[in-house]
Amino acid sequence: MTRTDRLVTLINLLRDGALHRAQDLATRLDVSVRTIYRDMDRLFASGVPVQGTPGTGYRMADTIALPPLHLAPAELDALHLGIAIVSEAADPDLQAAAQALAHKIDQALPTETIAEADAWKTALSPMADAARGLSHMTSLRSAIAGRQKLRLSYREPNSDLSHRTIRPIRLESWGRVWLLTAWCETCGDFRDFRLDLIEAAMPLPELFTDEPGKRLVDRPA
Repeated sequence: MTRTDRLVTLINLLRDGALHRAQDLATRLDVSVRTIYRDMDRLFASGVPVQGTPGTGYRMADTIALPPLHLAPAELDALHLGIAIVSEAADPDLQAAAQALAHKIDQALPTETIAEADAWKTALSPMADAARGLSHMTSLRSAIAGRQKLRLSYREPNSDLSHRTIRPIRLESWGRVWLLTAWCETCGDFRDFRLDLIEAAMPLPELFTDEPGKRLVDRPA
């Protein structure tokens, strides 16, 4: 398992809201506890809202406040994506502005919530740029709301291109990691797809309804 795949796996494990000991995570992923500590530092630096310290355990924070404002998760998603995109712009003035904005946000948010300003450009490298999946965002959100199946062309982490029929269930981001959770009819199981690896997402004429075993609540923790 590559480091990037391991980080995404950690995010999936932590988002159940429970407290996870580093030793348990290390056993689950077949790595050392020191590796888990380094991975957690990486997640902290990427803006993933993980809470915890070595020796106490880790959990995913479910609310993020920006005093005196309270941000909904979708609003923070938009903020994350906007800063990430502008940070990678060719215009040095825009890059500087994005870094300055990230620094101001960093000063306002709780320390465990957001990265240092420089981390917005490098978080979770070598993942592809954060803007790549933006072109699919509207169609993915529409398919989730309309319960519409999609034909997904997906570049696997090993670079193989796969074609799948999926039932899109949830779209979310953790720091700069954008994930689409879906029931994959091709493999007959739940899958998390990185938006930066989606080549195409074609809406199909077929709609789907909730079925036991294929709903988000049925996904194993």
